[in-house]
Amino acid sequence: MSPASLEAAIGATVGSGLRPRGVMPVDLYGQPARYPEIEQIARKHGLWVLADAAQSFGARLDNRRVGALGDFAATSFFPSKPLGCYGDGGAIFLNDDALIEVLRSLRVHGQGADRYENVRIGLNGRLDTIQAAVLLQKLTIFDDEVAARERIAARYSAALEGVVAVPRLRQGVTSVWAQYTIEVDDRDGVVARMKALGIPTMIYYPRPLHVQGPYASYPTAPGGLAVTETLAARVLSLPMHSYLDDATQDRIIEGLRDSLP
Repeated sequence: MSPASLEAAIGATVGSGLRPRGVMPVDLYGQPARYPEIEQIARKHGLWVLADAAQSFGARLDNRRVGALGDFAATSFFPSKPLGCYGDGGAIFLNDDALIEVLRSLRVHGQGADRYENVRIGLNGRLDTIQAAVLLQKLTIFDDEVAARERIAARYSAALEGVVAVPRLRQGVTSVWAQYTIEVDDRDGVVARMKALGIPTMIYYPRPLHVQGPYASYPTAPGGLAVTETLAARVLSLPMHSYLDDATQDRIIEGLRDSLP
């Protein structure tokens, strides 16, 4: 999320007669968003900040852990995430005891004093015991896996610098490298040639949220979201996980070099 675009979007929203309530930055690919600037803008306009940390759990910004950024944060433990369980799962982080009680109620059908009293409309949002057991064990090696991802990302960047547009970290920021995402020309051609070599790639995400049907009629920042739309047509994610060995990674790098236009 661009702070400048956010500021302009808030102004346009207020100018159209709407009342903005909050900001939801997304920590795309593993790096925390620009929270200091975003939080400053939010405070000025009386908005809360919900950090979407589904891809960044384990990262830091100025020695603040993801989960302590924004007014509250949510993360995902889906199997493809840096800390993943064997099914669906997630967590919410906040520092407000009253709101915690509301969330605990909402996750169990809106229960009140006991499970047979419902004081609000809720949902069934409990984390399965088996998923919690998996996560507790995986947490014991999570720091080692994050370090491995950092090493693998550094090898990618060293090999691909000057070949394609590689991701860069802002000063004071770490990433958990949920994805290693580059920018390429002729993306469809690169994907097809990599596939012919037996090397998988992924596009996160081919269609931005603001052009999806349910949101297409909603306002955006003045002038639209040109950067988002440009990047959506150029980004490509390479294989990334904590156990990617050097020989396999070198094959991916060589395959990408051979697949570029």
